[in-house]
Amino acid sequence: MKRIGLISDTHGYLDEKVFKYFAECDEIWHAGDIGNIEVADQLAAFKPLKAVYGNIDGMPHRTMFPETMRFKCEEMEIMMTHIGGRPYVYPPAVRAAFKEKSPDIFICGHSHILRVEFDKRQKVLYLNPGAAGIHGFHKVKTLLRFTIDGKKISNMEAIELGPRALSKAEKEALLRGGEEMGGD
Repeated sequence: MKRIGLISDTHGYLDEKVFKYFAECDEIWHAGDIGNIEVADQLAAFKPLKAVYGNIDGMPHRTMFPETMRFKCEEMEIMMTHIGGRPYVYPPAVRAAFKEKSPDIFICGHSHILRVEFDKRQKVLYLNPGAAGIHGFHKVKTLLRFTIDGKKISNMEAIELGPRALSKAEKEALLRGGEEMGGD
């Protein structure tokens, strides 16, 4: 049994609440647009990290992480990429990968829209954790947390970290280098 914390689209900003919500997780999976290596380093220092690079990620990310990864977690086949479309409307590379072999769980980011849906045609569970960063059009920073036990996924939780816009105190702390950030 593994408890997974799923995050995407941090765009260089890591809300301190992530560490609270992922404290009981065994692994963190990042679905791209990490934004800077420090975010990846902080997550990897906290829990084992699996990540893919996104369209805003530069060469350091692209040498550390793949564009798409397939792996097993428990008895489930996972496929994770950043730009993955949505159920029934996938880009050509994703459709081709599904033709080769559909995963049990397909994870992507990019849209900044949290979505959990079972795609009946592909017979795949689609997961997009939304965006956890402060850049973009989303109103609320979001994550997903769930458990995989054998061939079963359970305890799916959509977590809201708070508004995308930073408070005045958070902006000031960010300008000072991040000290005193976080809290509820």
